[in-house]
Amino acid sequence: RMALSDWQALPLPRVLWFNTGVLVLSSIALQCASVAARRGEIDAVRLGLVTAGLTALAFLVGQLVAWRELTADGYLLTANPANSFFYLITGMHGLHILGGLVGLGRTTAGAWNGAPPERLRLSVELCAMYWHFLLFVWLAIFALLAGWAATFIEICRQLLT
Repeated sequence: RMALSDWQALPLPRVLWFNTGVLVLSSIALQCASVAARRGEIDAVRLGLVTAGLTALAFLVGQLVAWRELTADGYLLTANPANSFFYLITGMHGLHILGGLVGLGRTTAGAWNGAPPERLRLSVELCAMYWHFLLFVWLAIFALLAGWAATFIEICRQLLT
């Protein structure tokens, strides 16, 4: 689709770099919470869960800022296919983050309300796996948006062979 004449790539808002960083921090926080859950360190679990939630919210706010910047600069949803794809893909990713926040919220509530340790451990580990997947998907999206698709595909190809 990108090769067609009506495709006009939009500029990459700088806030997307910030968003990438906070999503990495969110994933790290959940990994720390997962390790803490295996060790039975409830205070560290709680800290990791809250940190992951706050950084995920910061990511979503950053996405809204990016959208506002682009629309203010005239990059509207219907202006060209590149814009439509950008808003669709980043919007779907944001919805998956929101869905993850529901699960993360339930897990966090369980950490404060005395969920059985084994159940809490499993819940934290599932949240961490989901978050790591969301991070991987975001990195792929970001690479595509930044124009690094060919490099990204080559790295993946080398990792898989």
